[in-house]
Amino acid sequence: MVIDMHVHPGFFQDICGDRERTEMRRQRYGLYKTSPSPLEHTLEVMDHAGIDKSVLLPLDLTTITGEVVISNDEVRTLVSLAPDRFVGFASVDPHRKDAAVELVRCFEDLGLSGLKLNPSSQRFHPGDAIMAPIYELCVKYDKPILFHSGLSWEPNAPAKYARPLEFEDVALGYPELRICLAHFGWPWIDETVMLLIKYPNVFTDTSLLYLDSPKDFYEQLFKKNMGPLWVDRNFADKVLFGSNAPRFRPVRLREGLEKVGFKPRTLENILGLNAVHFLKLEA
Repeated sequence: MVIDMHVHPGFFQDICGDRERTEMRRQRYGLYKTSPSPLEHTLEVMDHAGIDKSVLLPLDLTTITGEVVISNDEVRTLVSLAPDRFVGFASVDPHRKDAAVELVRCFEDLGLSGLKLNPSSQRFHPGDAIMAPIYELCVKYDKPILFHSGLSWEPNAPAKYARPLEFEDVALGYPELRICLAHFGWPWIDETVMLLIKYPNVFTDTSLLYLDSPKDFYEQLFKKNMGPLWVDRNFADKVLFGSNAPRFRPVRLREGLEKVGFKPRTLENILGLNAVHFLKLEA
């Protein structure tokens, strides 16, 4: 099974009936020419890349910009249209007074499978005391968190909030909480590697914001910035496939990964088996 852990569904046609909200998403994500696509096209893109399931990530910026960019209910709508292909995550703005109430609703009523948080765009430090109720709920409901980490190309999203080392207190304080630091925390790759090898509950994903081509960028990351055998020998069970669609085409990132030269078992882990474990799909 191949699982794409990192998909932003803001331009899925079924939740784009409001033109103003669609334009707001273009501005928020910096994707100024992206247009809504029908569900059939989205599934064809997944099929072309050989992707069995995509994890859909909403974004709540209520107290920062007054906007819910993609709502939890919209993600639930999309999952209901293709429940065998989509896995829905929740999003809550940590600064909302009702953040905990909304998160419980997402897990209990909407049946969402995890939480997406973006410290850069939501403007919080992961170790802030205000985050404790959110982390505790994720532990209680056994739901993982996917954090944006490292550089964000979104407008008005300072990277200082999402430096990988910022997440160490979370990993240490909540050992039962599975957390994924998206984008490999680039450019702070060494910090991400340190967290991967030190904390059993820390994962990362491959949705890197490549500057040349996926193949070249992955070779730089996995063969030069790291030792060429670091992933195979040390954390082959910690890296999840993520495309960052629609910013990047999933098929290109998968093809880039397949050209890095990982052991077959490592590649199989990255493309899907690690996500099965992270999401607890075995159950």
